[in-house]
Amino acid sequence: MTDPLPLAQALIACPSVTPQDGGAQAVVADALTRLGFTVETLRYGRVANLIARFGQGSPHFAFAGHTDVVPPGDGWRHDPFAGVVEDGLLYGRGAVDMKGAIAAFIAGFAGRPADARTGTVSVLITGDEEGEAIDGTARLLEHLRQTDALPDFCLVGEPTCREALGDTVKIGRRGSISARITVSGVQGHVAYPHLADNPVHRLLTVLETLRARVLDSGNDWFEPSSLQVTTVDVGNPTGNVIPPQANAALNIRFNTEHDGAALARWITATVQAIAPGAQCDIRLSGEAFLTQPNDFTTKLAAAISTTTGISPRLDTGGGTSDARFITNYCPVAEFGLVGRSMHRIDEAVPVAALRGLARVYGAVLDAVFA
Repeated sequence: MTDPLPLAQALIACPSVTPQDGGAQAVVADALTRLGFTVETLRYGRVANLIARFGQGSPHFAFAGHTDVVPPGDGWRHDPFAGVVEDGLLYGRGAVDMKGAIAAFIAGFAGRPADARTGTVSVLITGDEEGEAIDGTARLLEHLRQTDALPDFCLVGEPTCREALGDTVKIGRRGSISARITVSGVQGHVAYPHLADNPVHRLLTVLETLRARVLDSGNDWFEPSSLQVTTVDVGNPTGNVIPPQANAALNIRFNTEHDGAALARWITATVQAIAPGAQCDIRLSGEAFLTQPNDFTTKLAAAISTTTGISPRLDTGGGTSDARFITNYCPVAEFGLVGRSMHRIDEAVPVAALRGLARVYGAVLDAVFA
């Protein structure tokens, strides 16, 4: 069990496209049980989750990950759920994001001497990271809080590295807020605009007003916040008809200079000022957060550097992850494989990198429990 490759292949063989589990968590549970973990399975709605625990007392270290994957798509050189190794690469959906990292952590734990396994190690695995993220990690954390079993710190195995294993650790993430705006008007002939009410004009003014605001100029850890219009839909097949309705969607990836509630109020107020009565549906996926460098991140970076020969950059870029939930309960950082092929056709990880990640995770455990 000290080699992560067979376990990664077994996990890839499970077609666990969100919210289906496909047997993936049974594979994880079996491996952890054989290593002496106590495994608790929790199902919320259609989502399978598990919490595994080894040892007792302090410190309490947790590893978090997800077995669910995005749909594979067409055009793969190998069956995306076969776990084929070719020319030193392990192919399969989830090889990078993030079944490979789960296998590497289990292998890293298995490789540590029995007499070094002091304190408490928990493994938190969800099947709802790539989906709505409602019935996954957030529910697990609340369960841990209610049972007085929260960890002291947590490492998420998301693919964080850019070019080489060891180059990047995530210690924060931008927040994400989305809005869908619907402006209604009165349909009419373009030659008689006084008899109609064109909702497109008001919607465009709304979007330009929102887009024109400079949200911030970034800070020491984050790049500037970014508002992006993602769609404008009218559904009008006729060139001489003013449409009765116009729709648009946007997303803001924001840094720690903002919070979701304030941005939601600004979006709503702008929409209502320009297009009174318009519908504005807002969804906050997660707040921006930063784990200030601390003893844990220092040990994590040192373990990575010692194992890979690379001093990792502490970074906050990229999309959202389940770390946005974990930060509300304990300090959290993220470290995993190079992410260039995640979610792509022919997702693959070098077997050498997979084994290297297992060594890093083992070194992290050694550092934490030294």
